[in-house]
Amino acid sequence: MPGVTESTTREALLDAAYDAIVAGTWQKARMADVAGAAGVSRQTLYNSFGSKDALAQALTLREAERFLDTVDEALTGHEGTPAEAVGVATATALRLAADNPLVKAVLTDDTDAGGLLPFLTTRATPILDAAQARIVEHVHEDWPDLDPAEVDAVAETVVRLTVSYLVLPTDAVDLVAQRVTLLVDRLLAPASRRNL
Repeated sequence: MPGVTESTTREALLDAAYDAIVAGTWQKARMADVAGAAGVSRQTLYNSFGSKDALAQALTLREAERFLDTVDEALTGHEGTPAEAVGVATATALRLAADNPLVKAVLTDDTDAGGLLPFLTTRATPILDAAQARIVEHVHEDWPDLDPAEVDAVAETVVRLTVSYLVLPTDAVDLVAQRVTLLVDRLLAPASRRNL
């Protein structure tokens, strides 16, 4: 097919997987079903991802990067403290997750989404690492005097806490963001004062 690249084929396959998960058919879907929905052969799917599990992992990472891009946009031009910026990031991520059909499908037990919940829990390391790196990058860019080791530790804690609230929401997003802001302020405030 003219104009078809490896990148467009990959995106078509990820889109087909996304559609199957959101529709609640992922668990029963065969690789041939996903390939057919993307308009490619089953072999092309296997060549691109190797397995259904690898396809799910790639989709999870793609969606996480899209989330993080939107969070970055929310932080662009943010004025305030590092704690306030992280609170904004937390609120943005939680609001996005609450409205995202894929996240809803993964977190809903009645469809089971084919066992994808571990990609947000026990197998979430790639997502956690990507989110932590984005927070660290943003904080270092806007507040370069903060201790990198402390920023890294705080970012890891905040990301894990945010994912926990995403998987098991218990309070309103604004309240969670306030708590995260307070936590980060308490953890980074001594470092901020040292760097004045």
